[in-house]
Amino acid sequence: MLVIGGLFAGGIALAFVQSVGFFPASNEHRFTLAHYRNFLSDPEFRDALLLTIGIASLSTLISAVTGFALALSLRRITQRSRIFNVLVQVPIAVPHLVVALLLLDVIAPGGLISRMAYAAGIIKVPSEFPVLVNDRYGIGIVIAYALKEAPFVAVMVLAVLVRLGDEYDAMARTLGASAWQRLRYITVPMVAPALISSALVVFAFICGAFEIPLLLGRQYPAMLPVVAQRKFMNIDLATRPDAIAVGLVIACIAALLAAVYLRFARVIVGTERPVIF
Repeated sequence: MLVIGGLFAGGIALAFVQSVGFFPASNEHRFTLAHYRNFLSDPEFRDALLLTIGIASLSTLISAVTGFALALSLRRITQRSRIFNVLVQVPIAVPHLVVALLLLDVIAPGGLISRMAYAAGIIKVPSEFPVLVNDRYGIGIVIAYALKEAPFVAVMVLAVLVRLGDEYDAMARTLGASAWQRLRYITVPMVAPALISSALVVFAFICGAFEIPLLLGRQYPAMLPVVAQRKFMNIDLATRPDAIAVGLVIACIAALLAAVYLRFARVIVGTERPVIF
């Protein structure tokens, strides 16, 4: 708790103080909300906010569904062989920056897939390949996060499935439950806490990460973390409190939407509160 309080809560408190006008580097020593008004009144903030929420929500949904399906498909294989259990964890160790660079070489208009489609005669020129990176809707960003975060969700869910074993499923089968009934009334409620917790972690991370959106997204509209990063790296130190204010707003938005998502998930699956909350 001392580490969390000192590093996390202390950092948030220091950032808040700097965002409200106490930033000696730019000769600010008076309380003001001008930095919040600056970006809240900026049309770029509205577009960035909508893009961030949309990409984070869609990426989290795809990662959760894909990770859950992957965990179900590997459930029995990982019980018999530890090699598959290790392999599914390998993508977690791959940095997000590497994933972004890999996708640039694979799904960009001049990438590997477009050249293969051109060689096969599917498209006349490589530039006819659909724009999946640096596009308006952030399709490349969603693909990158889905590829990176689905294995994380799978590992979290798989750990619960392996620990539970097959006893409940076998008992329900002997009582005449169909495969869908066993999935809906046994498997989903049992893994729901782990699934919801991992999805919340993914959602909060995507709301605050900037590497993949910086490489695979457009200059405008950009996700909020990219906007904050640009302002923070500006040579004009007067814009740094604006960047800090954007970062604090991102944290508040992520916490608020996570709380809403958590309540919605509990209503849908009827599960207890995840252990991380």
